Amino acid sequence: MSEEEYRIESDTIGPVKIPKDALWGPQTERSRNNFPSGEYMPLAIVRAFLNLKKAAAESNVEVGDEPKEKGQAIEDAIDHLLTLSDDDLRKDFPLHVLQTGSGTQSNMNVNEVVANLANKLHPGLNILPNDDVNRGQSSNDTFPTAMNIVAVEALDNLEPAVQHLIDELKIKQDKYWKTVKVGRTHLQDATPITFGQEVSGYIAALKHDLAYIQELKPTLYELAIGGTAVGTGLNAAPGMTEKIATKLSAVYGHEFKVKTNKFWGLAHHSGIAVVHGALKTLAADMFKIAQDVRFLASGPRAAYHELNIPANEPGSSIMPGKVNPTQAEAVTMAAAKVFGNDTTITFTASQGNFEMNVYKTVMIAAFLDTCDILTGTITGFADKMISGLTVNSEKMDELLENSLMTVTALSPHIGYHAAAKIAQTADREGTTLKEAALKSGEVTEEQYDEWMDYMQMTNIDRTEPEE
Repeated sequence: MSEEEYRIESDTIGPVKIPKDALWGPQTERSRNNFPSGEYMPLAIVRAFLNLKKAAAESNVEVGDEPKEKGQAIEDAIDHLLTLSDDDLRKDFPLHVLQTGSGTQSNMNVNEVVANLANKLHPGLNILPNDDVNRGQSSNDTFPTAMNIVAVEALDNLEPAVQHLIDELKIKQDKYWKTVKVGRTHLQDATPITFGQEVSGYIAALKHDLAYIQELKPTLYELAIGGTAVGTGLNAAPGMTEKIATKLSAVYGHEFKVKTNKFWGLAHHSGIAVVHGALKTLAADMFKIAQDVRFLASGPRAAYHELNIPANEPGSSIMPGKVNPTQAEAVTMAAAKVFGNDTTITFTASQGNFEMNVYKTVMIAAFLDTCDILTGTITGFADKMISGLTVNSEKMDELLENSLMTVTALSPHIGYHAAAKIAQTADREGTTLKEAALKSGEVTEEQYDEWMDYMQMTNIDRTEPEE
């Protein structure tokens, strides 16, 4: 930078050259130069910080620990920043996830930007990043507070996507509740099932996953704010943090609380880890569902082809007319990423050395990545695959008719071993099951036709569709 392009400010280490028009200060500039790699700090964290700093300023004024005019100036600056688009906000918050593990530099980025903007809006007040914007706070309690806030926000976005997929699957379940097909276990033929029954299993899995997330979510309402440096609350004014929790609860619509162990809140991130475990479970179930759908839709001539899937885009650059299960592939790749994120979170949650965990930034980035890719791929899977999915009933009938495992219906009448011999004979000689059964002499044609009732074999009258 030429002399015309920068200004010089000092922090406790010394002078720093800062771009002339930048709202940030020396600590942000140091971080920007010292940690230039990897993804940017998610703007969701920045916005959570802004809401937290606003609540802190208001609370400090109310408990008499901050002059009213300074508190108001801080609020005005934050209100302006909260109206900015993501692109405009990013200009003032250029730091990366891979920085100090406490998130100190992102906390200071917010403090510096808010202080400098407040001084522009209210000249003469001399609002300081540490003494005023960060009053009664530490990076060690603000960053984990922001982590929990954005995690809750991300779950708020994910939950409707899961419910939307459940709703789309419910339509298919009801439509095909009595569409009989061959069941499969161990990738081999099994007894008949209806497609609606098969889908009901998917719905039940997702409903359980959604319930797990919702049951675990309240652990994230426990905020670390008020612990300051090591959990003791040094320099935080009495009553400040309770007011912050009330204000944040009003902003986000959740009952955040600060009456929790701060030593745990700074050094452990059990809530993030356990909730992400539920997200991993959701990803595993989504992998299985997407895998089933793409295999059942495989073909159309050389595989199962029990399902017809929408043609969303050309499937090949060389093979005309090819249709690929791309939405299912996106889900399975997202699941692979989630499994990796869970490994990251499991490891980073174990690194609470003494009074503070120092892997906070990468932990929350992994959590948000999981929520973002699950929300997007689940929505796409619901709208661009499940919504347009239909069954190929002729293929289902053909495969069911050729299945050998329908012989199970004969077992109660002629015994397991006799029924097994019939299936083995049909397989060995390449005949139909009926031909082998009649040839065995164990059953008559009338008995075979009576007992070989595919719909009755599904116990459809004894099963209930998912509501």
